[in-house]
Amino acid sequence: MHLNNMKMEQELNINDIKKLYPDEWVLIGNPIMDESKIEVLSGVPLYHSKDKKEVCYIGRDKTSAFDKITLIFTGTFKPIRKITGIFNRIKS
Repeated sequence: MHLNNMKMEQELNINDIKKLYPDEWVLIGNPIMDESKIEVLSGVPLYHSKDKKEVCYIGRDKTSAFDKITLIFTGTFKPIRKITGIFNRIKS
């Protein structure tokens, strides 16, 4: 899935990016960051997909015109599976 119907050079704010590409990895060109330099506020979406590797490999060709790029995930990460069950079975 790539940006077919959208002008490739259009800067969008992060809320619009999240609405357009829910639960996807999005490669962002010339990102505008918050003061902490952690959160992306806006940028130019270059490529998106649910597959992170696809975005990294195919999107790489779309980055040459940009000074900075970043990769974001527009969804929420699922909690990491706990491994406490293994400790319950170990007995001295």
